[in-house]
Amino acid sequence: MLSHDRIWAAIDDVAKRYNLTTSGLARRAGLDPTTFNPSKRTGPDGRERWPSTESVSKILKATGMSIAEFMGLLDGRAARPAARREREPSFRQVPLLGLAQAGAGGFFDDGGFPAGQGWDQVDIPAPRGEGVYALKVTGDSMLPLYRDGDTIIVSPTEPTRRGDRVVVRTRDGEVMAKVLQKKTPKSVELASLNTDHPHRTVPMADIEWIARIIWASQ
Repeated sequence: MLSHDRIWAAIDDVAKRYNLTTSGLARRAGLDPTTFNPSKRTGPDGRERWPSTESVSKILKATGMSIAEFMGLLDGRAARPAARREREPSFRQVPLLGLAQAGAGGFFDDGGFPAGQGWDQVDIPAPRGEGVYALKVTGDSMLPLYRDGDTIIVSPTEPTRRGDRVVVRTRDGEVMAKVLQKKTPKSVELASLNTDHPHRTVPMADIEWIARIIWASQ
């Protein structure tokens, strides 16, 4: 039976699996950094506080963990170190580019895939699909979710939907990480991750490619 202790332990296990603190996990999911703190798990009167389904959904989306994997943590199947090692995904190497390279000409083909050879490589949990690559975050435009030095994994082949975090490259070489708000045949509406940066509406004719962010490493 689902218990208060078990669901909080499962969230702790998610953080450990991705080498994060509970505060780091909350930040990655776009939540207040204190959301999963032990002090938030009971009220002043001693009553148990449960995480919302929305917050659980956000951490699964932010980490790429499946519902089935999370349910395994709830059941305790992945809580033991030995079992967790058995369930760890295999790793593969993918190209690693800086945002400056992503914005420069000649580094990508028309489909948003890295072109040429000689890229740096980075090991990541084996993702679905082909053409996956990594981008090294620079600057503060992706705060609070992605900080300077973080690595984000993007896929040009994954379908994009409203609410997805995406990397967009325009035909004039601008590269930006945004949240996809709306996509029509004529334009794309993009919300900024960092509230200090404006939202954007970009004509489809000005967009070279859109790639979905599927994983991130802090």
